Order: sequence, then C-alpha cells, then structure tokens
Amino acid sequence: PVDGRYGSKTAVLRKYFSEYALMRNRCAVEVEWVVSLGREDVVRELKTLSTRAESALRGIVDGFDVKSAERIKEIEARTRHDVKAVEYFLKERVDKLDDEELRAASEFLHFACTSEDIN
Repeated sequence: PVDGRYGSKTAVLRKYFSEYALMRNRCAVEVEWVVSLGREDVVRELKTLSTRAESALRGIVDGFDVKSAERIKEIEARTRHDVKAVEYFLKERVDKLDDEELRAASEFLHFACTSEDIN
C-alpha cells in the first residue's frame, strides 16, 4: 500500500517501507556484513578492510538512487531472485571501482547468509 493507491497518504513512509527502500537497505546489510566479517578471525581469506575500502563500500549505499534500484530490477529479471540481484549489483559496483582489496572482499558478500538474514 505504501507505493500504491495509498501513496498520497503514506508518502513520508516510502523512505523506509517502499521497494526502493528495501533494496537500499539490503545493500546496506550486505555491506555491513562484509565489513563486520572482515573484522573477525573466522574467515582467514577475508582480511580486515582498510578505512578507505569501508568508506568505498558504504559509498555505494550512500549513492544508491533510482538508477541503482532499476539496475537491481534488471538483474532480478535475469536471476529471478531479489536478494541475489542485490549481491550481483554490489559486485558490479565494486568492479567499477577497480580496487583489488574491494574485489577480494566482494567475494564474501552474502557469505554464509540466507535471504532472510539480509531481509
């Protein structure tokens, strides 16, 4: 109802409860998961991220816009999986940053998670 016929009455809630907000928040959860996982000693292959790398990942979330949401929907049409589409979107964005540290860390996006964890 937030995006539909009650939109005029619930416009202030779109920032939190729309499909766009869900996609953005899923991106935020995936990013914070990788950052947190890197700080633990349980996955030796994932090193603690530098402050610069953490900022770059969070910048993807901070820069999330309508085009980002549209890209996730394009990926979802191909994968037929909404959370997997978020993971692939983030990996695409990391690839565009052309940074080896981030590229290595991106392999741990969604690592050991279920879709429900990200939701």
